[in-house]
This record gives sequence, structure tokens and C-alpha cells, in this order.
Amino acid sequence: MTYYASLLSLIPLLPLFSALILLFSKPNKLTTALLAVGSISGAACISLFLNFVFWQQTDFVLTSNLGNWIKIAQLHINFSLYLDALSLVMITIITGVGALIHLYSIGFMYQDKDFKRYFTYLNLFVSAMLFLVLADNLLLLYLGWEGVGLCSYLLIGFWYQDRDNNLAANKAFLMTRIGDTAMALGLFLLFIELGTLNIQDLQVQALSVWSSSNNNMANLCCLLLLGGALGKSAQFPLQNWLPDAMAGPTPVSALIHAATMVTAGIYLIARNSQLFQMAPDVMYLIAFIGTITLLLGASAAMVQSDLKRILAYSTISQLGYMFLALGVGAGASAVFHLMTHAFFKALLFLSAGALIYSLHHEHNIFKMGGLLKKLPIVATSFAIGCAALASLPFTSGFFSKELILEQLIDSGHTNFWWAAVLGAFITAFYSARLFFVVFLGDSKQSPDKQPEKIMSLVLLLLCFFSLFGGIQPSGIQTLMPKLNASGLTTLQHWLPIVLPFIAISLAWWMFKTNLFGKTITVPALQYFHQLLKSGWAFDRIYQVIFVSPFKFLCQLNKSDIIDLHYRALEKISKLLHKKFSQFQNGKLRCYNASLIIFCVLAFAWFIKGALMS
Repeated sequence: MTYYASLLSLIPLLPLFSALILLFSKPNKLTTALLAVGSISGAACISLFLNFVFWQQTDFVLTSNLGNWIKIAQLHINFSLYLDALSLVMITIITGVGALIHLYSIGFMYQDKDFKRYFTYLNLFVSAMLFLVLADNLLLLYLGWEGVGLCSYLLIGFWYQDRDNNLAANKAFLMTRIGDTAMALGLFLLFIELGTLNIQDLQVQALSVWSSSNNNMANLCCLLLLGGALGKSAQFPLQNWLPDAMAGPTPVSALIHAATMVTAGIYLIARNSQLFQMAPDVMYLIAFIGTITLLLGASAAMVQSDLKRILAYSTISQLGYMFLALGVGAGASAVFHLMTHAFFKALLFLSAGALIYSLHHEHNIFKMGGLLKKLPIVATSFAIGCAALASLPFTSGFFSKELILEQLIDSGHTNFWWAAVLGAFITAFYSARLFFVVFLGDSKQSPDKQPEKIMSLVLLLLCFFSLFGGIQPSGIQTLMPKLNASGLTTLQHWLPIVLPFIAISLAWWMFKTNLFGKTITVPALQYFHQLLKSGWAFDRIYQVIFVSPFKFLCQLNKSDIIDLHYRALEKISKLLHKKFSQFQNGKLRCYNASLIIFCVLAFAWFIKGALMS
């Protein structure tokens, strides 16, 4: 096991060392590519080897201690890694999909002048995410948590010369900090209440200290952890940073949406499932938030014209499905959908990148069209990715989303089931709309180049996983307590299968009648369309409720009331200095007189005190 523990340590350390080498050296582009892609590919190979070793085992645990980190009084934190079925699934997704995105990036970013800086950030991003999912304690997890936050900021604003990119990076950083602050408070509270931050010990201590279900302190701790998950995984009401995060290079968007960043919140709740099971009210809240988010994201994606924003709102919606599954206790289904989503969302984003690369960096889908035969590999990739996103039968997305829907029925949450089915219908509709407009519409422009061969290779590999990634790993079924299976009615069985085809038929009819992209003349419909396109106007709402009042108070307090006291002290000090400095005139008789006066006054003070006593 020592040998396996050493291999486990290499998984996050390889990309970390690669990032440090790139940071402190000046390699050429070829060396940069070999180092960056080689390190993450090495980590992926080790992950696959560990899968092979532990595939038949469902209750294995592998630990690796990299040294002591903090030892203060009762707080003992080791830099330790912990591998079980859940973290094995996660590192396989992160390194596998991450390696493909790194490989794709060679072709996509090769002409960029900051090629080395890009791969430095990318390696560091993956390393931080690996530390997050392998951490055996919440403090090390939080270190990786903040690491992915920093790297996402750097990569979203990678082309910092454009002010809009800087604003998008700032928005992502600040909005996720809201959740991170709540999570930090949760860690403090957990340590005070349970005396440890070790994840496995926390679950045991919680059962003994909070013996009753729905304990108030358990609810509070879980709510604070949930706050962190909502921020990182872009869930209501902290979801509106993610569409703007599309400002970075397209492979970065793929990495954020498929293998890192937004999956962190799902992992946090899944990893602490026993803790959350002690807070049923919070679990219901998670399911409710997931339901709101999946409908919000899907409806917003339905009317977008920017290619990457459609996919961004789609991610928000799909993450909502995962939260919904977590909230009803079907964590295994949530992690399974996380895995399949990583495959087809990486495929969709990288296909979008190839499309943008070939079309003069065009993002508007209504300025594309007729590309089915002009870009056959990209068209095939989009077709498979959209089919998996729409949960068409025998694609990876079908198996994972259907499992979530079945377990919603098993758990007795019929209302949530109807909402999820509605979300699936909308998802199939906007997926079909995207494909029809881009590849079957009237030709608006011709591609000036084909995707690089290395980009096409990655797309074909992801096509395979998007089709056949629905084979459920044996470890996933052991991640969470399973629900009692019960039979579905005919309606419950067939409706989720038939609805996507109805949605695609509706999209085809609207496409053939030229309703997509047509100017809306009815004022009410025009207003509703604009509301959806703005993501339900959350930016505007937050501007009115938080940003504008804050700016008003800042303007009102531009002289800083608190600083006025210190400035007054400063002025008094300067005044006294100016007055007393007048006595320093260099005249000996004045100095002697001042000494005599001081002595007389001191003597008089002494005599007065003696007489009064």
C-alpha cells in the first residue's frame, strides 16, 4: 500500500510541479506543451491505474501523508490525501477530461503570445482541484477550494487587455467569495462544535454529538457549507457569474464547466453526506434550490444568441439536476450525472471552440449557418453533444438523468419530478435549436480554416465518451445510501423518454417556419424574451438592491467619517508642534527662563498638594 500511496501523492503534485517549472523558467512552446500536457497525462494514467487496482473493491481506502501542516493546541492538520470510491471517480474525471482539454489547447492557443502563462494557470487549476477532492480534512479542501477560485479568476481574465474580461473575472471572484466566506464560517463552527476538521472524523462526531435529527447546530453548519457550494457551483441565487465567465479562452470554459470549479460544490455536499443527512430541512432546501436553478438556467438558455452563453446557462441547469438529486438523498445519481455531464459538456465547449476558431471568432449563432458539410467533424461532435445534453436514449446523458428522475419518484418528491421533466423538455428544445440554427440554417459565412488535427482528435475521443460514458462505474453505487426502488407508472416511465423528441419536433417546426431569430413585435412577449435573455434580470436586481446603495453610501461617505477623527488628531498634533516649536529659537536666556518657569510651576503644584492633604 505504500507504493500506491506514493502514486496517489503524485496525482496532484505532477501538475503542481509543472506549473512551478513553467512559472520560473522560459521554455519554448514545444517544451511548454510537453511539460504541461505530460504532467496532467501522467496524473491521468496513475488515476486509471488506481481504477484498475481498486475496481472490484467497493469499500477500499488509501491514504497518503505528505507531512504535518498545522499543530496548534487542539488543531492538528496534516497535509494528507484520502482516496475512496468517491474521490477515485472525481480524480478520474478531473485528470482524464483535463488531459484532453490540455491537449486540445495546444492547437487552440498555439498562436497566442502568452502560451506559457496559459498552461501555467491551467496546470495550477487542475492541481488545486485535485487537492480539493483528495483532501482528508476540510482545511486542505478549503485550500484547494480557494486555489480553483484564484485560477478561475486568472483564466477568465486571461486576455486582460479587454476591460470586459477584467470585469467578468472580478464578478466571478467576488460572487464566489460570498459563498466562500459562509463556508469559512462553517469550518470554524464545525471545529468549535466537533473538535476536528478531519472529514471522516467529522461524520462520526456529528452522529454522537448531534444525536437528534434536525439539530439546530447541524442545520446551521450545513447551511454555511451549502453557501460555499452555491457560490462555486453557480446555484440560485449566486448563479449569474457563470455566463460572464465565458470571457476566457474556450478551453478554459470547458475546464471550468466539465472537470473543475463548478463541480466542487457537488463534491462538497457528497463528501459530507452523513453530516447533511442530519439536517433534513437543509436537504430539502438543497433540492428546492436545485429545482429553481435547473428551470432558471434552462429557460434562459432557450433564448440566447451567444454560443457560449447557451452552454453556460445549460451548465447552470444541469448542476441544478445534481443539487436536486443530492437534496433527495440520491447522491450516487448526482455524481453519476456529474461524470456524464463532464464528457458531453467538455465535448460541446470544445466543439464551440473549434467553431469559433474556424469562423473568425464569431459567437452569434444567427451569424452562422449551413456548416453541416463545411465542418463535418465539428457538426458530428455538436450532434452527439446535443443529443447527450437532451438525454436522448442510449447516450450517456440519458442514463444519468433518467436515474435522477427515477429516484425522485422513489423518494416521493413528485413535484420535483414534474419540474425536472419540464427542465428536460426545455433542454432538448434549446439543444435542437442550437444545432439546427448553426448547422442547418442558411449559410451566413464560410469557415476560413479547419480545426487543427489535434483538436479534431480530442473531439472524436469525447464523442466516444459522450455516447458510451453511461456505463456506471461500480464504485458510484456505494457512494451514498440507496433509496428503496419502486415501480414506475407507465406515464412516469415513458414521459421523460418521449418529451425530448416532442421538444426536438417543436424546435424543427419553429426552425422551418423561420421563427428563430425573428423580431418579436408583441410588447409583452418582447419584454418576457428580454427578461429570459438577461438571465431573469438577476444582474439588474443585484445592481438595484446591493451595488447602487453601496455606491451611494460610498459617495456619501467619500470623506470617510471614521478617518475624520484621526485626521483631527493629526491636525491637533501639527498645531501643537507648530506652537511648541516656536520655543526652540536658539536663545539661551529663553531656555533658562522656560526652565525656571517650569520649576516654579512644579514647585507650586507640589506645595498645593501638600497643603490640601
